[in-house]
Amino acid sequence: MKLRRSQWIKVAIALMVVLSASACGNKKVAPPPPPPPPPMLAPTASLTANPNTINAGQTTTLTWKTEHATDVAIDQMGRVDASGSLIVTPAQSTTYHLVAKNESGTQEATARVTVVPPPSTPPQQTSNETEAQMFAQNVQDIFFAYDSYDIEPQYQKVLQADARFLQQHPNINFTIEGHCDERGSTEYNLALGDNRANAAKQALVQLGVNASRIRTISYGKEKPFCTESTESCWQQNRRAHFVYQR
Repeated sequence: MKLRRSQWIKVAIALMVVLSASACGNKKVAPPPPPPPPPMLAPTASLTANPNTINAGQTTTLTWKTEHATDVAIDQMGRVDASGSLIVTPAQSTTYHLVAKNESGTQEATARVTVVPPPSTPPQQTSNETEAQMFAQNVQDIFFAYDSYDIEPQYQKVLQADARFLQQHPNINFTIEGHCDERGSTEYNLALGDNRANAAKQALVQLGVNASRIRTISYGKEKPFCTESTESCWQQNRRAHFVYQR
């Protein structure tokens, strides 16, 4: 009798174990929490001006494009759309500055527009105005693209106006200085500056200015007009500079 009772106890315990395991197996497990949202991408921005060199009174088109930005502004215009274009007429050479922002950071872009002043009719010399002053007022510098001494079409017009004034004042002699931006070796920029000065000289000679009146010299990158390491500054340094010769 004791043996049979022990067997029943074992059976009961086994049933309790099975029922307990079954209950645990049917217990619902809470789902995992959703993953955090991905971080916002940093903004991107671009800004261009076409054309980037104009005569006074002409227009140019600014075009900009940004991505992932929540706030976009151009210094001279205030807040603007994320992407777009606008026709502007700057009165003087201007660097347009765009800033695109979001909570991840800031991205900036710039576009330089160079305004070439209109050539003026040489005034008659008076007792209060010297030849040097007239020369400085009427003979304009020309500028070059990076690593180039080709004279671009807009500066052909500047040289034509220079030549008209010089032909009206045949006693004036002058020097053309060749200048470069800071990039490249000293030797390379001296050679490039020499090419720029001589390109301007040959253009004036072809327009009727006597070559004997013109002296050329290269300063390369040694006498910059602007000392910041920016594209707008480099553009000012890539020039043929006209100097009155006493």
